[in-house]
Amino acid sequence: MVLQQALADLNTAYRNFFTSVSGKRKGRTVGAPRFRSRKDNRQAIRFTANARFKVLDNGRLRLPKIGDVQVRWSRTLPAMPTSVTVIRDAAGRYFASFVVQSTHEPLPSAASEVGIDLGLTHFAVMSDGTKVTAPKFLRRAARKLKRLQQDLSRKQRGSRNRKKAVVKLARAHARVADTRRDWQHKLSTAIIRDNQAVYVEDLCVTGLARTRLAKSVHDAGWAQFTAMLEYKAARYGRTFARADRFFPSTRMCSDCGRITDKMMLNVRTWVCPCGSHHDRDVNAARNIRAAGRADLNDRGAQIRPASVPAPRSEAVTHRELVPSGT
Repeated sequence: MVLQQALADLNTAYRNFFTSVSGKRKGRTVGAPRFRSRKDNRQAIRFTANARFKVLDNGRLRLPKIGDVQVRWSRTLPAMPTSVTVIRDAAGRYFASFVVQSTHEPLPSAASEVGIDLGLTHFAVMSDGTKVTAPKFLRRAARKLKRLQQDLSRKQRGSRNRKKAVVKLARAHARVADTRRDWQHKLSTAIIRDNQAVYVEDLCVTGLARTRLAKSVHDAGWAQFTAMLEYKAARYGRTFARADRFFPSTRMCSDCGRITDKMMLNVRTWVCPCGSHHDRDVNAARNIRAAGRADLNDRGAQIRPASVPAPRSEAVTHRELVPSGT
């Protein structure tokens, strides 16, 4: 059964590759399947119902050809699982991931809607003025990770001490990733619980990761956070939408709709000619909320004020002002 699941994964990889090449698959181009790198220490096996795995009454997991395995359950299974995937990560930890059929009841309706502007100094700025400071988990652990990486580089290749150093470094990175994921889960759950609709900007994380801010962009984890918001909104009956990445949310006045010139990143506040004083991030969050509402409005509500017809004295052509010979 494990070999059959490996072939099924290979078949899925080839199908995704050919549909991407032919243009049937949307999104980024998918490459051809490759052999697993010897530097990849992650391992996984999958057992389906035909493999006759079983969750015992004493809390243990019975796997074929392995036996009874003790499990620390993070939650109770809502139904009988159809398959289980046993994963061993680079840090040497084992996880059991089950596939079950479950239903979720929608949350009670909320009156508020929120637009979110994601950033580096402030991880999230809400349209109501709330600012969430970026925790920067990777930056805080940089000194420890640097020391462990130096210890690894001093070890002789192929030695047992090098394998131990690899595990230590992997555990440190896993701690950073787990802390970031836990923090984002708590924040996304609170946002979905308190708001009926959530609007975010469709950021090009791949392009930003090629700039000099790549380390900070990866440390923020915007893509993971927006994915949490999206699936939690669908699970609990909330509305989730993304504003166009080319929408000028920062340069547009949220009061009059005027679009100003481009601003440097060090400009955090600005004044519109209409007299409105804006915080850069809060103004962007409000425009993102307005853009999300306009996209979901069946009547085609406009983000900026509607165009005003010009007076007739300005719309006509003045013959005396037209150059001769035209």
